[in-house]
Order: sequence, then structure tokens, then C-alpha cells
Amino acid sequence: MLAQLIRAERYGQPSSAFVIELVPVPSLQPDECLVKVMAAGVNHNGVWAARGYPVDVIELQRSRGEPYDFHIAGSDASGIVVAVGKEVCGISVGDEVVLHCGWWDRDAVADEIMDKSAKIWGYEVNFGAFAEYTRVREQAILPKPAHLSWEQAASYMLCGATAYRMLHGFAPHTVKPGDVVLIWGGSGGMGSMAIQLVNAAGGIPIAVVSSDEKAEYCQQIGARGSINRQKYKHWGTLEDIGDSARYVQWLSEAKRFQREIWSLVGEKKNPNIVIEHPGEDTFPTSSFVCEAGGMVVICAGTSGYIGTFDIRYQWMRQKRFQGSHFANSAQCVAFNNLVVEGLVNPCLTRVFDFEDLPEAHQIMLDNRGLLGNFVIRIGSQT
Repeated sequence: MLAQLIRAERYGQPSSAFVIELVPVPSLQPDECLVKVMAAGVNHNGVWAARGYPVDVIELQRSRGEPYDFHIAGSDASGIVVAVGKEVCGISVGDEVVLHCGWWDRDAVADEIMDKSAKIWGYEVNFGAFAEYTRVREQAILPKPAHLSWEQAASYMLCGATAYRMLHGFAPHTVKPGDVVLIWGGSGGMGSMAIQLVNAAGGIPIAVVSSDEKAEYCQQIGARGSINRQKYKHWGTLEDIGDSARYVQWLSEAKRFQREIWSLVGEKKNPNIVIEHPGEDTFPTSSFVCEAGGMVVICAGTSGYIGTFDIRYQWMRQKRFQGSHFANSAQCVAFNNLVVEGLVNPCLTRVFDFEDLPEAHQIMLDNRGLLGNFVIRIGSQT
């Protein structure tokens, strides 16, 4: 089969890390299925795999006994089942499906993504979506929404299930009617899913973006309002709290940001939940503007991994900082059902041909015009 391969000697910019090569179709374990990939979603897993940072995925897999000197990324896909392992039940050859990236053992704990066996297909597990065929475990297969194209169906699962867990997975801090939710990167893949999920729960989504075009897009898909972060100057790690002049400058900007949230909401009301993924640049502000007794839930560090904050606002106002990583089986099913029912739109905005996959990931790394979700045509273009 043809696949967009990453090799260790090419780690670096996505535009040069991915190369189309011919490799054998993967063999199946008894609980796995082989799927003909019709389309595959683009997300940061592919960017991180291409760079070999923060994890050298090829070396990681070798340390676990994998024999391959290459990696096939891709953690979202739609396709057609073409073979099933002997222990697979309820899935048949010919089924039209979407795939999620959760990979865990059959005897995993109830919250499977917390199990010691949990991995991410297409990142920690080889033979991901960026090939003509892929292998997945049976629990990662869900029915394709009949009203969606192959491309639309490939675009939403990773970002959507991640956002669903962040909003519904950490009781009692789950989104409720009237809750303000601050969503960083509101115009991107996860942000576009989070905006819709907050609306579906009766909450008030406020998006943070980097341009007026992105702000307009967020409002088109349901944001109450958007904040352009380019109008503020206090991003990055929070340093020198003991330097009163510098700290007062930072605090003045953070309070100005907070007042813009109040203006958009229409009352002096802070976010009950903050959907965090930039990390280093934004975490100090997230921790400050979060409501007393609220939660900052973080699933990535796309701007860096150093998390700083003024701890006085955390303990005195009893705020929760919660890590979140993808989703469990029940959350994946619940989110996919919302798409099947038409309550969440995939927000697909760009479709690339297979040979243009490296450029799609470079655009994501460079943050060039990110609106909604990107996908790669594979089987659907033939």
C-alpha cells in the first residue's frame, strides 16, 4: 500500500518529514480490523510525530518491541472495513465507519483512557490513518453518520471527543445551562467542536482567536463573542511576581482581558470552565480569569510546556486545574451520536489531496488561516 511515511532522519518540518512510500499492508491481531481509508483528519498528532518532538515516536515504538523503522501518523479517519480479526464481534466487512484514536486492552478499566494500556493510535501506535489501509482495534470503530461525506466524517472525531471529555468528563465541573466557557483557539478544530458542544448544553461559549476573520467564523458557528488575543501584550510565562512594576503591568492586561469577557457575556460573570490547550503562553491568564470554584481543563501545550500562574488566585478562590487526554469509549460514542443526530457539524473547511498532506501539516504548525477542520482525501479521490 501507499503511505505517507515519517522516518527519523527526516524529523523536522512537516513539509519535508512526510514522504509517500510503498509498504506492506499491516497484518491483524485477533481483536483488530483492517479498514480501507477513504479520508483522514489533520491534527497536531501528525505535526508532533513529524517533528519527532516532544516524543520520538519511532524510538518509542521500538522500545515496545515494534520492528519498524518508520511511522505512519494519522489519528482520525473514515473508511470501509475490509477484514476483521477472528475475535471481533459486531463489525462486518463492508461497514462504513469512522475511527477514533483510543487504543487500549479489552480488560481496560471503565475509564479506558486512564488505563495503563491506553495509547493513541497514529501517534504511539503505528499504521495510522495516512495510508491506503489502516489497522485499528475494534473498540475504535463507530458508525459513519449517513448524512456526511467521507471527508466530513474523517474530520471531527479526535477534536470532538477531546472537547466532549473536557466539558462533560470531570464532575462536578461539567458544562451546565448558563455557564460561561472560555475556549482558546476557538476557530480551530477543537475550538469549533467545543463551541457547538457548549451551545448544545445551554452554555455561553466565548472564543479566543488571533484575527478578525477567525472571530467572524466563531460567531457563525455559535460563539457568543470572540476576543482577539493580538490586542493584548501579556502572553508567555508569568515571571517576576516579586517585581511589583512588572507584575502590575501583567495584571493590568489580564484584568482588561477579563473585562472583555464580561462585556461579551453581558454581565460580570467569569468562565466556569476554561478550555486550555496553548499552555505556556495562556495558562497564567486562564488561571486568573477562571471563576472561583471553576475549572481550567488542559489537553495540550501547543505554545510550550512551562505552566506558570499566581498560586494565590488558585488556592484562595479554590480553582481546579484538570488535565485531560482524549476520551473513553462512552464519551466517544456520546459525541459521535451528537454528530449522527445533526447537533454538531464537523466544521470541515479544507480538503487536501494525498500528495499535499505534508503542506496541510505545515499550515497547521505555522498557524496559517486555521478555521475548523482539515482532511486528506485518500480512497475517496479514486
